[in-house]
Amino acid sequence: MSSVFIIFVSMKIIILGTAYPFRGGLAAFNERLARQFAAEGHEVEIFTFTLQYPGFLFPGKTQYSDAPAPADIRIRRVLNSCNPLSWIKVGRTVRRMAPDRLVIKFWLPFMAPCLGTVARMARRNGRTRVVSVLDNIIPHEKRPGDRLFARYFARSVDGFVAMSQSVLGDTLQFDSHKPKIFCRHPLYDHYGAVAPRGEALARLGLSEENRYLLFFGLIRDYKGLDLLLEAMADSRVAQLGVKLIVAGEFYGDGAAYLQQAERLGLGDRVVWRTEFVPDNMVQHFFNAADLVVQPYKSATQSGVTQIAYHFGKPMVVTDVGGLAEMVPDGKAGYVVEPLPGAIAAAISDFYGRRPDFSATIEEEKRKYSWALMSEAILNKPFEI
Repeated sequence: MSSVFIIFVSMKIIILGTAYPFRGGLAAFNERLARQFAAEGHEVEIFTFTLQYPGFLFPGKTQYSDAPAPADIRIRRVLNSCNPLSWIKVGRTVRRMAPDRLVIKFWLPFMAPCLGTVARMARRNGRTRVVSVLDNIIPHEKRPGDRLFARYFARSVDGFVAMSQSVLGDTLQFDSHKPKIFCRHPLYDHYGAVAPRGEALARLGLSEENRYLLFFGLIRDYKGLDLLLEAMADSRVAQLGVKLIVAGEFYGDGAAYLQQAERLGLGDRVVWRTEFVPDNMVQHFFNAADLVVQPYKSATQSGVTQIAYHFGKPMVVTDVGGLAEMVPDGKAGYVVEPLPGAIAAAISDFYGRRPDFSATIEEEKRKYSWALMSEAILNKPFEI
């Protein structure tokens, strides 16, 4: 009779990137990942920024959260993205601490010199393996030097975890040899629970007599809010009497969207909640909505999709980047061309037929676990 012994090895892990007191999806991802590692028995802490963005890269109102600091995660503010002396200091610290993994969430080539320098120095200890979780490696909004910076970063790490097949393919433009693993973006499951629609609408001060679409997140050009506003003016949608909640902060000047809505005669059919949505309010917007619309013009993957899945909401997504990989067309929602008419047709079909997507949504949710992301990052291909 034979026995099987499973040996658990606790690892020392540093996550390098955005975290409290910074706010937004990057911080939410890194903090949730840290909790997953800790729950599995690993020693984990986050090294975050003293300065994350210079002003010209952040046209929003503020980068900072006004919520209390998380009590269950160790976060050190040590890295200035614009100061090479800071990069060297942090690189030496990580090299000396010799974690088993240095995990870097990469999303913007501007950050490549900073993050890549720390990674290069950390690897010199012969122990630390550097794994980058990629939001994207080719940015949505192009700037001079993007490819040069991305190549510098790609050469500084030991391997990649991509959260969409499209991003996985993009890495080949910068490296063809290092390990690359595909792992879906896990669910954002920390924004509260599913609750009755009426309760959510009451918290938002909205009437139960109306039905609501939801556009959620930072409002940037590539996210296609202008396409959705055009779709709202389509006669097929206009006759439904549904309203659109726009929940998120303008990333830059929002006047063009407000003027567009006025020109289209949308009036009170658009509910503008254009301020940053704190974590404790996210649940109310999703619980209030019938359908979440992501009319992106370009994309890799989206954390909004993962919030929608958590709250069991069907989606309309455009067929760009990795969005179609995440939302099975006709089963968990609609995948359409990034055109106002196509978006309007999906919205009209949803309210006309009221298809039940709930079974597939529950099935899809099981694919997006934080345990799978942890497993990918700690995977054997990244070992020496």
